[in-house]
Amino acid sequence: MTKNQAIFPAGRHDLYEQHRYSAAIKSGDLLFVSGQVGSREDGTPEPDFERQVQLAFDNLKAVLDAAGCTYDDVVDITTFHTDPESQFDVVAAVRQRNFTQSPHPNWTAVGVTWLSGFDFEIKSIARVPATR
Repeated sequence: MTKNQAIFPAGRHDLYEQHRYSAAIKSGDLLFVSGQVGSREDGTPEPDFERQVQLAFDNLKAVLDAAGCTYDDVVDITTFHTDPESQFDVVAAVRQRNFTQSPHPNWTAVGVTWLSGFDFEIKSIARVPATR
């Protein structure tokens, strides 16, 4: 039986401990990454929306790196948006800058009413390569 392993990126451990969750869980060859937001170093939301989205992708990348993965290993992403109609083009552009290789991961975009002060969040599932 596979034992789950918690994965944490460098820094930000206080955030995870305070809210009692893991940045990601590795189970077998799968990595389940918790929702990542675009926070500044002090944990507050980045006010510029495009920058907030890029910071969320940067935080996702840091978690992937900690597990020995890259964007190329991501098979599924789910994004959450507080105003999908007005935000979609910005999110799509940032996503395209980060996920540049085909095949691109599955993508589900969900409109929500609350993200604890943030306007965007991204979670993902990745396959951990056997050679890493």
